[in-house]
Amino acid sequence: MGGDAAGLRADTPIIELNIIDSAAIFDLVHALQAEFGVTVPLPEITPANFGSVGAIAALAGRLAAEEKSVR
Repeated sequence: MGGDAAGLRADTPIIELNIIDSAAIFDLVHALQAEFGVTVPLPEITPANFGSVGAIAALAGRLAAEEKSVR
């Protein structure tokens, strides 16, 4: 997950361009849980939710809002 993000936009298809793979997605899930305290349910781990930086940000925001409303 390290590396150069130059040229990466919110809508860059990071899975399609092989910027991340399935192992990196699970690293991202762990990072989201550690950094933002959100639980990413298994059904949410989909190419649509991790296909771009924008999709990941939207997922994190939605999960954070859902968890906040439950508390």
